[in-house]
Amino acid sequence: MTRLDRRALFTSGAAAALLAASGVSLDAAPRPGGRLRLAVPRDGSLERLARGAVFDGLTEIGPDGVLRPELAESWSGSADARRWRFDLREGVRLHDGGVLGIEDAAASVRAWEVPGLIRVEAERPRTLLLELASGDPDLPFHLAAPGRIIAPAGRIDVPLREAVGTGAYRPDSAQEGRHFRARKVEDHYKQGRAGWADSIEIIVIPDAAVRAEALRDGYVDVAALPAPEGLLERGEFRYHPSADDMALAARCGVGIPRTIGTRAALDDERIAERWWIA
Repeated sequence: MTRLDRRALFTSGAAAALLAASGVSLDAAPRPGGRLRLAVPRDGSLERLARGAVFDGLTEIGPDGVLRPELAESWSGSADARRWRFDLREGVRLHDGGVLGIEDAAASVRAWEVPGLIRVEAERPRTLLLELASGDPDLPFHLAAPGRIIAPAGRIDVPLREAVGTGAYRPDSAQEGRHFRARKVEDHYKQGRAGWADSIEIIVIPDAAVRAEALRDGYVDVAALPAPEGLLERGEFRYHPSADDMALAARCGVGIPRTIGTRAALDDERIAERWWIA
């Protein structure tokens, strides 16, 4: 497989499918604590992974590949699947100490590009009404796509250094296209289900050989699209989906969910909140 193909594998979710079929033994019991450090190419991965840690959506694809509630604790659709109501969790805190409101959710949905969406309304204090031009029974699944985030006043495109969300991690520092660091939010509503590391760090290293070297020498815990020759037979690492075709390489002390969804973009771009230090 070519380097371009491996990049497509990293961003498409095919890596997760192959990983699930590879028979690699993955850790089953997450452990809290430690710092998780990731090295990524200069291809937008930093932005995607960081936003996946800082922000939440209405729904999410779990590490088991199953659709589940996130900020919306429940939802229901009309018989023709044109009108949907999403009931938000109560009392979800923003990183600045405020409480997420229904108008924040409505403004965020209006800022998305949802095909066929013709109406967004805060119907009740915690209920969001979405109306489509034609029925879509898979709407809750589509709303779990990366980028469908909820932010105060619908400000979904703010720079990472200014980001205020409801995710498991609060930004400490960010340098666009270079570096991102965040720390765990205490008493988060996902506590015990996600956000295992005490802090996360995402570093952009453009050169694949240097990413491999950083992993090999212990400067990072996970490297995306590393140069294989820099790792094979050079230490004990995990290769995903395989040593022959690695989209990701991780040191053996990194914990990974036993099951990873096959339809999401590499664990729904939630590596930072779902992986842990074993």
